[in-house]
Amino acid sequence: PLCAANVDNEWIPSCPTHSKPVVGIKFDTLQQGISFYENYARLSGFDTRLYSTKKRKSDGKISLKYCVCNKEGFRETPRLQSNYNKKRPLTRMECNTRITLKLINDQDNYIIFSFHEGHTHPLTTPNSAHHTKRSRNLTLAHKNTSWIIVMQILELLNPTD
Repeated sequence: PLCAANVDNEWIPSCPTHSKPVVGIKFDTLQQGISFYENYARLSGFDTRLYSTKKRKSDGKISLKYCVCNKEGFRETPRLQSNYNKKRPLTRMECNTRITLKLINDQDNYIIFSFHEGHTHPLTTPNSAHHTKRSRNLTLAHKNTSWIIVMQILELLNPTD
């Protein structure tokens, strides 16, 4: 189900029809809409991130919420700094895949206002889906264990005695 077809230099995800966003689908809350898109992304082989938000001036309610592929945009080259030595891998691919959730004015519901499906990059295969960022959740036990190991290594490198 995570396979995609390359059409017009865009990768189109293959996923169950009931999981695919369609303009006009209505959600009771903004969080339900975001969760729906995150589930679609997981089934399709990509990660998401929350992008921009627009609020109404009258009451401060979120009127538009943009959720994008985590490879949306591009990373600018870092400013030259004397202490900048770490080279990070390129993760942004100028992907235009996004969904826009819009508040329905007379209700507190949200609808899918717009949806762009095509990606500028291949998607994750089923065999490597566990490598996506959302799938790599560390439990508190793992985080604590990692921190202890780091502290032990630092202590070995810089003994206080």
